[in-house]
Amino acid sequence: MKKFRSKLLITFGLIGTFIIIISFKTEKTHKSSNQTVKDTLSITVLQTADIHGQLDTHPELFWENEKIVFKNRGGLANIKTLFERERKMNPGKTLIVDGGDLIQGSGYAALSEGKAIPDIIKNMGYDVIIPGNWEVVYGKKVMLDVMKNYDTKVIAHNMHHEETGKDLFPPYWIKEIEGVRIGFVGLNDPDVPVRQNPIFSQGIEFSGMDEKFSNTLEKLKQDKEVDVLFLITHIGIFKQVELANNPLAEPVDYILGNDTHERVQELIQGKYAKVTEPGAFGSFVGKLQLNFVDNKLVSDSYELIEVDPEKFPADERIQSLVDQAKEPYREHLETVIGYTTEPLYRYLTVENPMDNMITDAARWKTGVDIAISNGFRFGNPIVPENGEPAPITRANLWNLLPVNEKVKTGKASGKQIKNWLETEIHNAFSQNPTERFGGWLVRFSGMKVEFNSQNNKGERIQTITVNGEPIQDEKLYTISACVRPGDPLNNLCRMPNVKDVEIMDYTIHDVVEEYLKENSPVSPGLEGRAYCEYLGKYSFSTVPGTEYKFN
Repeated sequence: MKKFRSKLLITFGLIGTFIIIISFKTEKTHKSSNQTVKDTLSITVLQTADIHGQLDTHPELFWENEKIVFKNRGGLANIKTLFERERKMNPGKTLIVDGGDLIQGSGYAALSEGKAIPDIIKNMGYDVIIPGNWEVVYGKKVMLDVMKNYDTKVIAHNMHHEETGKDLFPPYWIKEIEGVRIGFVGLNDPDVPVRQNPIFSQGIEFSGMDEKFSNTLEKLKQDKEVDVLFLITHIGIFKQVELANNPLAEPVDYILGNDTHERVQELIQGKYAKVTEPGAFGSFVGKLQLNFVDNKLVSDSYELIEVDPEKFPADERIQSLVDQAKEPYREHLETVIGYTTEPLYRYLTVENPMDNMITDAARWKTGVDIAISNGFRFGNPIVPENGEPAPITRANLWNLLPVNEKVKTGKASGKQIKNWLETEIHNAFSQNPTERFGGWLVRFSGMKVEFNSQNNKGERIQTITVNGEPIQDEKLYTISACVRPGDPLNNLCRMPNVKDVEIMDYTIHDVVEEYLKENSPVSPGLEGRAYCEYLGKYSFSTVPGTEYKFN
């Protein structure tokens, strides 16, 4: 049995973690998953991740046979059917957890400030939930009100009232199944105030894997007789794998991850723990089966289940709740605002048609040299069918741009832009996983960049052109991006010291709607606006030191 280290603390501060701890009355032994023994107890752990307010079945992107294909997946009512089938197969011994980012990412979530979600979630049958990095999007009070109304255990070890230091949520919860004590400890990402607009998390203090956290683990292991740990993290695939190889994880068996929307098909074996992450948007459910003999863990199995609506038809009660939640906003959100003749998606790490359209719209509206869009993996694909342009609705627009802020313009020198880009490339492709920030490169219009992701920090950029001309260090270029409330006025998409800053009286949604009205149908594609030969045209997530491939 692995010994617990009471004073071993993690040194990198980007950990958002949710922990399942399984306790046995006898010493744990691990045996290979192909060992032939008769199981006396089997516990199922089902996991959803990063649903981001997606209520319905939607197009999902897959990478198959070296090409992009689209399939309909997801839907909360369909997930409910999957949950119930799994519970019937293992009654009384199935636990269902969610790793955060439930209440942000769709128009229905945004316009209701997350309030469209609780009535549905409380009927889904979750056992325990933690906040993710986006739960703060509507502010502290709304987050607490929404999560309280789940009528489900919500825990987080490291989120505190800034004014008092008291916990926002209970730090842990313990459940016993046939003599096996199962404990849960929650830990959200301490870098939420940096990753999100700073104003979102006002009044909340975040801590990391500090001495208090270590003492909690010691208390649970010693006083509560726990000795097998599952970490369900909200830190992303890169740091999850790094953590699995960090001595901190010596007492850990599994890291069930969230945040970067990766689709791990087989558990990734680290030095101390096994790692997974079950996709996003409700398109997948992770299923971990734990098998015990005489209260000893003898084997495990894992699969990533696609939420195929043909295999898992919608649960009628949940679908009714979804329809009710959508009704006040349906007419507005389902209004068609434009059309596209090409699929719009945002799953590649470097360049995506979806962001090319958005940044083209911003540059068209503002007249700047360079329009910038933050890099992330939100937004279900919009896919033309039968040779006809696909409609783009306001609901689609909220999926593409889940935070609708005003447009901000300013001026920066070529040297500033180069330095900023080097930092952004490092954030996305650092060979040190603890230094990665998200995992997707910033996107832009009006500029082209060639780089080598394998070079050292500060030495990755090979060429930059602006409006077809090589960038000049001393020349000032006009740029646009969206306001990040809480940032200094002269910051623009993490670029500091921008000059002649101006905040427009229109939002990025206004810009895209106006652009689509004037230019539909649009036909955005991949143009090599940012290109790395090592990564190639279709660059999905890379996880150093593993054989993981996005599909």
